[in-house]
Amino acid sequence: MRLSRRNILHAGGMGLLNLGLGQLSALGAPSRTSGIGLGKAKSVILIFNGGAPSHIDLWDPKPDAQPEIRGLFSTIKTNVTGIHVSELLPQMAKRMDKLALIRSVHHGHSSHNGGMHWATTGRPYRVDSTLINPSPSDLPGVGTLCGWLAQRDGFSKGVPPYVITPFPHCDSKIYLTPGQFGGCLGKRYDPYVLDDDPNAATFRVRNMGLDASLTPERFQQRLALLNQLGGASQIVASPQVAEIDIFNQQASALLQSGKAAEAFDLSKEPDKVRERYGRHSWGQSHLLARRLVEAGTRFVTTVNGPSITWDTHKDNFNSLKNRLVPPMEQAYAALLDDLEERGLLESTLVVWMGEFGRSPKINTDTGRDHWPGCYSVLLSGGGVRGGQVIGSSDATGAYPKDRPITPADIHASIYAALGYDHREISYHSADGRPVPLTDGATISELF
Repeated sequence: MRLSRRNILHAGGMGLLNLGLGQLSALGAPSRTSGIGLGKAKSVILIFNGGAPSHIDLWDPKPDAQPEIRGLFSTIKTNVTGIHVSELLPQMAKRMDKLALIRSVHHGHSSHNGGMHWATTGRPYRVDSTLINPSPSDLPGVGTLCGWLAQRDGFSKGVPPYVITPFPHCDSKIYLTPGQFGGCLGKRYDPYVLDDDPNAATFRVRNMGLDASLTPERFQQRLALLNQLGGASQIVASPQVAEIDIFNQQASALLQSGKAAEAFDLSKEPDKVRERYGRHSWGQSHLLARRLVEAGTRFVTTVNGPSITWDTHKDNFNSLKNRLVPPMEQAYAALLDDLEERGLLESTLVVWMGEFGRSPKINTDTGRDHWPGCYSVLLSGGGVRGGQVIGSSDATGAYPKDRPITPADIHASIYAALGYDHREISYHSADGRPVPLTDGATISELF
């Protein structure tokens, strides 16, 4: 078909807004009936430690093991009788009554991207590899699906339903982890990825407000012109172009509400609050997560990275003690306390995890290697019963000893906390097959 000047303008109407609409994906969809779950959560914050922290040196110490297994750190008591953790976690030890510690999580992929895919989608990738990237046929991860469920049920909070901060799951920033974007659901269900350091002095979130040269009146005029043209999908018939009109509607609603720009503006926080979380990327990402769930975002992933920062093949003990654990623990503790003080912890499920654990045996570089055979995950808030340990690992932390739990079981529990029965809800894969939210089972002890 030959396009006239009018048709070109018609099909390219999205350009009038110049808003980076691929990032502003999804603020509303027809409401349908949700499943019935067990918990009280309205939102989820996933603290994801890219690169995989050592479970033995943090949450599942082995003080009676041989030196080449137990490592250099002592154990300390927590505020729950009988539960001990690493001496590196004094602040979290004081908050153990709020935490459910699962010590028997396991899966089968030992590469970073393969492991992150399994941890976040609950399913193995077709190959266990780091050298992989997202594709339109990917099955979506738990965050994407929570955003999809929110939109399915008429989400209209004026903020993105799913946000990743500060950077996406990836290996070396070259290979992005499959499953964290819309995948087979479509790009309209992509998360909003901050892709910036919220602790930077120049930080300003992109695409969340009108350009300084664009007044609300001019913006309304552009929307009116776009409506007169009728939409891009009437000119070029394809699924990708059809989504342009949806992006336009979502973006215009988000920009006009102003709520998203407000939620992302960390300058609104008092200095003492920002210091409490820590003036580093992880701390400010956790603070941003609190602001977002307070504004109504359904799911926020804070990636404690960037990239595979926790990959301690070398110098594991110094890295944990001096570089990795202090900012992580500061931000984690501040988040739990802040949520509780604001009355948000009961309605916000906080999940802490990595893609797998580290090897029980210390290597010749005083490091620990990849180990998906057993690792720890923690949950708090959202109706979860704290002060308990679920499952256990064997004497060396290598494999589950009892109550083995999979990432899919963690996801089933997240859906239950949000009020969804994962057994009753499915979506369609790229080839049209119905796929259940997860193949796991709800961890009943959590509730």
